[in-house]
Amino acid sequence: MATRSCRCAGSASCSGLARSGVYRQRQPANDNDLGVMRRLDELFTQWPFLGWRRLARMLGDEGHAINRKRVQRLMRQIGIAALGPRPRTTPPAPGHKVYPCLLRGLAIDRPNQVWAADITCLPIGRGYLYLVAVIDWASRAVLSWRLSNTMDSRFCIEALEEALARFGRPEIFNTDQGSQFTSAAFTEVLIGAGVRISMDGRGRWMDNVFIERLWRSLKYEDVYLEGDADGREAKAGIASWIAFYNPAFEHPSVYVVEENRFC
Repeated sequence: MATRSCRCAGSASCSGLARSGVYRQRQPANDNDLGVMRRLDELFTQWPFLGWRRLARMLGDEGHAINRKRVQRLMRQIGIAALGPRPRTTPPAPGHKVYPCLLRGLAIDRPNQVWAADITCLPIGRGYLYLVAVIDWASRAVLSWRLSNTMDSRFCIEALEEALARFGRPEIFNTDQGSQFTSAAFTEVLIGAGVRISMDGRGRWMDNVFIERLWRSLKYEDVYLEGDADGREAKAGIASWIAFYNPAFEHPSVYVVEENRFC
């Protein structure tokens, strides 16, 4: 409905308008405060188990004039939510198949046994970019990555195809139940390569614990320190950091996915 206003809403001269149809012009939400958004992302990366109530309190203690509703809105805008079991508030993407988790009780002890992928949001200049990475669970190495300014599945598919082309194929590929990873375009690449698809159990935030650690290290060792102005600087910085990060994980270790913690 179009917004209508009248300077004499309560007078007889506006008798042609019902009082219930007269509204005050709504002020636009001040969601472009990138300084607050950047600090919110920093706090969340350091304490990813915190919800919007405690984050709002921490921001207030630092002198930011912000209420809980605005913190909720900003968290949705930059794509973050507290880790931990929580009720599902949005329906799955229509037509997207969700696959069962295959990692329960599995000893992961060799490269190309299990790969995983995830998406995070990175602050740059006057906005944000989305980063997807594919990692090997045994070696912890980053196999491929892509940056995008949208959350469609294309950049995830490109990262997957690059990893497959460079390193062969894994036995199992694990992701969360995000629409990018459940899309037919993404899963068909895995099926065509003969890879078994595994997806985290609902609300099981620890299922992708290694890639969550990757995001924390990347943000604190590069993103927050460098403060990249645009996508070109961010891409160069991430490439340099990953080249530094990967050699530390050349030797695979054994990791057993415990039944009572995962999936």
